[in-house]
Parts: sequence; structure tokens; C-alpha cells
Amino acid sequence: MKVLLVATVQSHICQFHKPLCRVPRAHGAEIHVAARDNLAEKNGLKLDFADRVFDLPFSRSPKSKDNLTAYKELKKLIDEGDYDVIHCNTPMGGIVARLASKKARGRGAKVYYTAHGFHFYKGAPKKSWLAFYPIEKLFARFLTDKVITITEEDFKLADKKFACPAYRIHGVGVDAERYHPVSEEERIALKTARGFSPEDEIVLCVGELLPNKNQATAIRMTAELVKTHPHAFLVLAGNGSEKDYMLTLAKRYGISDRVILPGYLTDLEVWQRMADVSVACSIREGLGLNVIEALLSGTPAVASDNRGHRELIKQGENGFLYPVSDDKEMLKYVSLLLSDKEMWKRISLSAPATVVPYTAAEVEKELEAIYFGEENV
Repeated sequence: MKVLLVATVQSHICQFHKPLCRVPRAHGAEIHVAARDNLAEKNGLKLDFADRVFDLPFSRSPKSKDNLTAYKELKKLIDEGDYDVIHCNTPMGGIVARLASKKARGRGAKVYYTAHGFHFYKGAPKKSWLAFYPIEKLFARFLTDKVITITEEDFKLADKKFACPAYRIHGVGVDAERYHPVSEEERIALKTARGFSPEDEIVLCVGELLPNKNQATAIRMTAELVKTHPHAFLVLAGNGSEKDYMLTLAKRYGISDRVILPGYLTDLEVWQRMADVSVACSIREGLGLNVIEALLSGTPAVASDNRGHRELIKQGENGFLYPVSDDKEMLKYVSLLLSDKEMWKRISLSAPATVVPYTAAEVEKELEAIYFGEENV
């Protein structure tokens, strides 16, 4: 069996699809990856679990001519590769790969598409429905054998509206051996090892520094938080086009010494164990891997109220939801968690159990059924 994984960038496969690779490999499959090589931007993140990796010039922009070049190269690769399954991910990767797989599908190859959050959803702008829904519906009918969603809302839509079979998995599978709670003594030791003092309070925000991730909300919140919590730090873990704006904003609010931008972290699990609170600010979110990682680590989460976060946050049980871009409501919950130690401890203890279905072991069971279930026999 030969499986080709396609995405816009290689970091997507590295960060999100090790569990996906493990499932067919356990059945003796050969795994290939086709995506643009952006690993240098990710502090040397390695794609070392595939048998072959092809660097294709994908662009996230639908308007980029690079995607036409990527289509031609990918079609040649697929036509000559004799793949049994072409499993595509990301919006542009999914569109280009399914178009390039038409001939291979005609000879019997299966084409799967994992939607990491449809652009059309309840409450989405009308233009998103007009632009993306007809395409996905058309592709599901003529170019896709299975569509896989990572949220219940997307699954219900796909199951009802799309012609091909729809499946729901619980995200991409987070490594529970990597993300897990530690004792208070261990948390303090980790803080001091990285130059913090035991009384310092770390608010961790993980994600690419992009407009949709909306980290400006966390900076505005921190400007008020330090007035009552003078030992608080905001850590914005990630890189991206908004980095300079984040630095400018922190300077504007006079909190440059309270905002840390360490870039892309390859030891993110250590920072999750150190964190007192995890915040997520995104305007739109397919699911929120950063929130799952935080909760598995026993870190209470304060997250913007969008469809991806709503599937994860149980109000008052593992964290809190606040209206998107509302820094005052974010501040209320972050302050509460930092001030009420008993509440923090209760939520920290209960949080990991709420996201067990999203761990790698559980997601691999779901992928096993999709790849090798009875309907595939």
C-alpha cells in the first residue's frame, strides 16, 4: 500500500499528522508527502517520519500562480506514483490535490480530504458560503471518496449536504505522553530554570502570529492585567507576519517588558507545564490544537467564543469562553484564575479528562476505522 499525504506546507504534516502516518504504516504502507518546504521557518522542525518527501511550490493564496505549477508537478507525481490513497489537507492543498488525482481515482486510487474547519459554517460571512460551499459540494460529489471533519458541526453539514461519505475524528491527535500535568513543585522548577521567579504568572498564547489569531486581544488584556498582577507575563509562542505589530502594540501599551515573543517553540510542552493560564484569541478556529494541549497539561484555558473552541471548553470546568476580541471579558477570567487558587486547582485537575477523546491513541482508532474498516474490505 502506498499513501500520499498532501498539504500546502510541510509543517502542517509535521505538526498535525504523525498519528495519521502511524495508522497505515502499521499495516505496512509506504508514506510519501507532497507540500512546500517551510521547515526553516519553524526552527528546524523535521519531517522525518515519511519515506519520501516532495517539495512543491504551493501557496496559501488562491490567486497565486504557484498553485498552477504545484498542480502540474503534483499531477505528474500522482500519475506516476501508483498510490492507493491520496489524503489531502488544507484548503489549497485539498483543492489542488483532488484536481490532480482525477486520473488516479479513475484507475482505483482513493482520495480522502480532511477539512480542518470549513470556511462556511453557522455565522460565517455570506461571501464565505458563496465562495467555498459550492466548490466543496462539487468536489465531494466528483473528486472525493471520503471527507473527514474534525468538528461535530462540520460533520453534520458534510453528512447532510455532501454526496461522498463523511466521517468525524476528534482532531489530529495530541500526544498525551508529551502533554500532561506536573506537580506544583515541578512547575516552579521549570519556571526558575528559564529565568522566571516562583511568583511570576505566565499567560501562554500559542499560534502563528497572523491576523486571524488575533493576539492583539491578549496584549490589550495584559496591559490591564499587570496593574493588579505585577508579576504576570504574556508569552506569544509562534512566528508570522504580525510579529512586528505585536512588538509595536506592546510598546504602545508600555508593557514591552511583560510580553515575550520566543518564536516557534520546539519544546512547547515545557511551556505548557509552566503556564498558569492558556489563552486563545482567534476569530475563527477549526478546533484549536493549542487549547487541547493546554487542557491535557492541566492548564486552564480562556478562549474566544468560536465554533472550534466551543467544542472544547466546558464553562467553569476546564476553562472559560469570552466574546471574540473582548479583552475586558478575557481579563475577567484570566484574573479570576490567577486570583482564586482553589478554582485554579479544581479546573487544572479536571481539565485533562475533558479532552481524552482528542489524544493520539483515540484518534488513531478513528483513523483505523476510516482506512481499514469493514467498508474497505
